[in-house]
Amino acid sequence: MTTAEIKDMASKYIINTYGERSISIVRGEGAYVWDAEGKKYLDFVAGIATNNVGHCHPRVVEAIVAQARKLIHVSNLYYIEPQARLAKRLVEVSFADKCFFCNSGAEANEAAIKLARKYSKENVAESKFEIITMLKSFHGRTMTTITATGQPKYHKGFEPMSPGFKYVPFSDLKALEDAVTDNTCAIMVEPIQAEGGINMPIEDYLAGIRSLCDRKNLVLIFDEVQTAMGRLGKLFGYEVFGVEPDIITMAKALGGGAPIGCMMTKDHIAESLTPGSHASTFGGNPLVCSAALASLNTIIDEKLPENAQLVGAYLMEKLRSLKSKFSVIKEVRGRGLLIGMELNVEGKELVSKCMKAGLILNCIGSSIIRFAPPLVISQQHVDEAIPVIESGLADL
Repeated sequence: MTTAEIKDMASKYIINTYGERSISIVRGEGAYVWDAEGKKYLDFVAGIATNNVGHCHPRVVEAIVAQARKLIHVSNLYYIEPQARLAKRLVEVSFADKCFFCNSGAEANEAAIKLARKYSKENVAESKFEIITMLKSFHGRTMTTITATGQPKYHKGFEPMSPGFKYVPFSDLKALEDAVTDNTCAIMVEPIQAEGGINMPIEDYLAGIRSLCDRKNLVLIFDEVQTAMGRLGKLFGYEVFGVEPDIITMAKALGGGAPIGCMMTKDHIAESLTPGSHASTFGGNPLVCSAALASLNTIIDEKLPENAQLVGAYLMEKLRSLKSKFSVIKEVRGRGLLIGMELNVEGKELVSKCMKAGLILNCIGSSIIRFAPPLVISQQHVDEAIPVIESGLADL
């Protein structure tokens, strides 16, 4: 099918929650994708920080094919070997002791919210239910996680929102401490605010939250849906900042493209989720767990976090060199291969120009270009992308 044919069919049968799209991607390999007409693109979005091992990595493909031949799905009423193997591997490489598997980042955050409340009510005080999150945060699209999201634009039209959430500015420890009450049970924060604009924490901010939680007996939740799986230069974002949370959530890159979410925590907190208190029909099914285990092992074996650190620094250097040439660039910020280039004009025109030239970028908000490419990219890929971006900036 051509892009026009696919567009006509989609427009007729799919609810339009994503707006106008310019291409239809039909194939991917490594850092590249191809559209329905056969045009090749360098992908610096990677499914929005999802395809960390690149598109269709052979190890992930082989794991999916092998598992699909044996068993695709079975209920969590039974033990599932790939699920147990994935949980064991995640525990081996993290601070946590236990995993809960689901299908997305929003579901992982839902699980974290439920666990934080239940644990706090059972072990601290029955009055504990309130969770503090940050302005400009993003935690998902369900009614509860959209309420947790500190961006009013996502709330519009869905009111009333779920009760029990309070928002404070990111990187403001005083405002955070002032917001804590006798009802507060947890603080939920992204190590780097991704969807909110690639907003970096001030020095010792996360350590300060950890100290506050310890003093006030609060649960600390790190939403690492975008920052886990090597993107910041370590396997997990909390390792980059040297601060361990009580609960961590992840999704996106965990499955190598397959839909899986995971919430992890320590043993003493995990005990509050008892049989029947939480569940997921498809969560942790054999197919996605096999894909995720292959993806995780690939990230570790191929040293992709280290590559993200090296190539990310190179990309940041090149983007900052463009800043010295173009006054339209306000700031370049980020860590590893999660980078934001903030413009002082609308960013969609630059994204469109780069797309036509074969480079896929993403604009968040109205003026921030988000770079979240596959972690398999090299300096040569950066050298391929920079002239395209430079040409687009010159046109602006």
